[in-house]
Amino acid sequence: MKLINFISLAERRKSYGLVTEKGIVDIGCRLAYQYADLKAVLAAEAVSSLQVFCDYPADYQSNEVCFLPVIDNPNKIFGVGMNYQEKRQEFDASSPAPTLFVRFPDSQTGHGDFVLKPEESNELDYEGELAIVIGKAGRNINQKEAMSYVAGYSCYMDGSVRDWQHSWFTAGKNWPKTGAFGPWLVTSDELPDPHDLAIETYLNGCKVQDARTSGMIHKIPALIEYISTFSALSAGDVILTGSPGGVGKKRTPPLFLQDGDTVEVYVEGIGTLRNAVRSAETYANR
Repeated sequence: MKLINFISLAERRKSYGLVTEKGIVDIGCRLAYQYADLKAVLAAEAVSSLQVFCDYPADYQSNEVCFLPVIDNPNKIFGVGMNYQEKRQEFDASSPAPTLFVRFPDSQTGHGDFVLKPEESNELDYEGELAIVIGKAGRNINQKEAMSYVAGYSCYMDGSVRDWQHSWFTAGKNWPKTGAFGPWLVTSDELPDPHDLAIETYLNGCKVQDARTSGMIHKIPALIEYISTFSALSAGDVILTGSPGGVGKKRTPPLFLQDGDTVEVYVEGIGTLRNAVRSAETYANR
C-alpha cells in the first residue's frame, strides 16, 4: 500500500489516505474517530486493516491535495551519516560506528512543496536517502527482530546547510523546510528487500547521485539495533539511512541548491520525491 499524509486544497482539511490507480482515498475522514492521523494508525498496529480501502472510489486526485511530510509529527528523526563508501571517501570519514544526527520534525516539508534555502547561507546541499518509518514501539531491539519494527519506506531529501555543519551536524540539518519527506509511505510488505533498491538524485533533470541501497555499510537491522540500545523507538519515528556519494559540496566547483532549482529523489519501488527550491528572501517577499 501507498499511504499519504495530505491537506485537501478545497476544504483546507488535514487528513491521510491511500494512493490507488484511481487516485487518493481519504481514510482520515472515515476513521478520524478511531485514528486521528497516520501515526496513530501505526501506533495501533492497524496498517493491515487499511487494505479494505483499496477498492474504494477515489476522493481526490494528486493535484487536489497538498502533500505533507509522510509523518509530519514524529517523536524522533534520526539521520545516519557516512553510510555509503563513496560518501565516506568524499568526507575522509574513518569511524566504524554509525554517524548519527537528529533532525527536528518542524524542519520538514512535503512532496511538491518547496525546499527553503536559508538567507544566511549559500551552501544548501542535496542528499537523497531511503527513509525508514518505525511501526511499533521498542527498545533494545535485536537485529534478528528489527525488520518486524519497520512499517514502511519513503524517499527523503535530507538537505544540509554545509557552512553550518560544524563539529556537529545539528545546526546544518534543522533549518526550516530543508528536509523533504515523501511522496508517500510504501508499506514494508511491498518492499521485501530494501537493501537492493536503486537510489538516485536529480538536480534540474541531471543525475547527481546514483547508487543502490546494497551499498549501505550499516544495514537497516543494525541501525535499528544500535539506535534502540540508547533511545526507545516509537511508532512513526523516522530513520534516514544515509546519502550516497556525489553531494554538491565535494564537486569541483561545488554545486549547491539555488532559488528556482528543482531537486528530485527517486527510490526504486517507492517513486519520486520532487521539490522546487526557493530562497528565504523570495519566500519572505511573496
